[in-house]
Amino acid sequence: MSVSEITLAEGKAANRRGAEFRRGLAAATPMLLGIIPYALVLGAQAAQRGLSVLEVPLMTGLNFAGGSEFAAIQLWTSPPHILLIAAITLLVNSRHFLMGAALAPFIRHLPKRQVFPALFLMCDESWAVGLADAQRRAAAGARPAFSLAFYLGAGLAVYLAWVAFTTCGAALGPVLGDVETYGFAMAFPAVFLVLLRGMWKGFAAARPWLVSLAVAALTYLLVPGACYVAAGALSGLVAAWFLAGET
Repeated sequence: MSVSEITLAEGKAANRRGAEFRRGLAAATPMLLGIIPYALVLGAQAAQRGLSVLEVPLMTGLNFAGGSEFAAIQLWTSPPHILLIAAITLLVNSRHFLMGAALAPFIRHLPKRQVFPALFLMCDESWAVGLADAQRRAAAGARPAFSLAFYLGAGLAVYLAWVAFTTCGAALGPVLGDVETYGFAMAFPAVFLVLLRGMWKGFAAARPWLVSLAVAALTYLLVPGACYVAAGALSGLVAAWFLAGET
């Protein structure tokens, strides 16, 4: 192959990656309508707990997981109970073990220098969008099924919006007062329901979801703390294992 042919092939590959990246951005854009108000709530609550405008983006940028950040802010005191906050963060983020396991078959061909940044950007939204796209591509016969550029486009859009608007919430928190009165907290459940709808494959496939929901709800009502997250995740995994042969 000549130098010109190599250059042309590399140019086409770069164009494909660019198109996939833009497709990921487009896929993530509707979700930002739900993420932005939720981020403002977290930033405002963090500021009201004593975190500065510089400390909030450090927290949300380094621990990119909204649920555990809300839990940490609720437990925040001066001085903070570091071990308790770390334990609750691990518990709330335990669902990422299952999310990563579901994504693993689609990314195992990638080198670690690409896998680790991709996993850092893995949150509920980017995971759901990336996994659903990989499943659609696999069903259509695309190889590889997982589009890293698409996933990075979606993940970076969510990440940058999250960090930027939690920072805005921290800056506006003293002005807004109690932001929960605005009803912004409903944004995240709404986004999550939309993500579930996009992954719906019928009632039979959804039975592990229902088991997870029931166990998590009962644990939330009966057991204090954030144990309901791990209980829901583990029960869903066990249900999926036992029901796998029936679907």
